[in-house]
Amino acid sequence: MSAKEDVSVSQLLVLLESRYAIRVLWALRDGHPQTFRLLQDSVGGITPNTLNTRIKELRQASLITHGKDGYFLTPQGIDLLARWDKIPAFAVKWASGQGRKTS
Repeated sequence: MSAKEDVSVSQLLVLLESRYAIRVLWALRDGHPQTFRLLQDSVGGITPNTLNTRIKELRQASLITHGKDGYFLTPQGIDLLARWDKIPAFAVKWASGQGRKTS
């Protein structure tokens, strides 16, 4: 990986490591705009202040935007989540392995 790629990956990870950032993106993955309240309910357990902060950060990063019907993913946000397409299958496989370790 080049130094430029390394910096870019680090910047993206810092953004996504912010509390609830990935959950906000994941809540918008179906393509339907969500109002602030619906997004808060979809994410679950997030305070209005934290959601406002995540929305601001994700909008500045061009991953989500706001329209007349609510918040939704930008083309970059859609691209990012498309690259996570294999995570659900990995998560199930990983969780099964975790269960065996605790047994």
